[in-house]
Amino acid sequence: MAEEVVAGADDARAWDERLGWAFGLIADDPAERAAALVRLAEAQRKVSDALGRFNEMWWLTSSLGTEEQYQESALVQAHRMYHQAQRSSLPDGLWGRHAVGDLATWPGLPYALLFLEWEAKYPQEWTHHAKAWGTKQRLIRDLALARQEDAVKAKLTDLVEIVVHRAYRCKDREYVRVARAVDSADLRDRLDRAVDSDSPWARCQAGYVLWLLDRPDVPNTRHVWRSWVAGRASA
Repeated sequence: MAEEVVAGADDARAWDERLGWAFGLIADDPAERAAALVRLAEAQRKVSDALGRFNEMWWLTSSLGTEEQYQESALVQAHRMYHQAQRSSLPDGLWGRHAVGDLATWPGLPYALLFLEWEAKYPQEWTHHAKAWGTKQRLIRDLALARQEDAVKAKLTDLVEIVVHRAYRCKDREYVRVARAVDSADLRDRLDRAVDSDSPWARCQAGYVLWLLDRPDVPNTRHVWRSWVAGRASA
């Protein structure tokens, strides 16, 4: 296709203009979250409509040769409108970051963190309105590898704490990468408190993360997790 929209190409102002409303998704006020969910539904409807128009134009131009079809102005315009709609929605607006260099300076970073915080704090709303396990996994992995500014490190520490206190959700085990990346006395204190809590999920998951923090060479695989749980149960 003649044009490809890259999620890392805009500055912070452009991101805020498109997605600033999305911070309402993590608000404490239920009314504010509800209003943001309405905005999200409208944004997703526009993405769906734009995709429908693109698919229609693809069908109408399918009789052309491949090169001619890709150059057809109506199809190019439909493709452009589809990607523009995606940039103003979630999770679509976080896709296509292949051209991003230093994630710590990426203008979309606050929205990547927002997406993960939304899933951590309001998992049912996230699942119902924007479930994207692959996006969750990719963001966690990228953030674990990124250069850590203090504010980002604090946010990631909060996310690890939230996640170990809840029942396991798909891709939560990826947060071990984050815990290793932001390892600190503060994080370990929080995990120690979780181990001493009344929640069986918190005791188990926080204990596992602490165990791995003390063993940086041990891989965080499903086999290792199951072996650790089995050993804990027989202890």
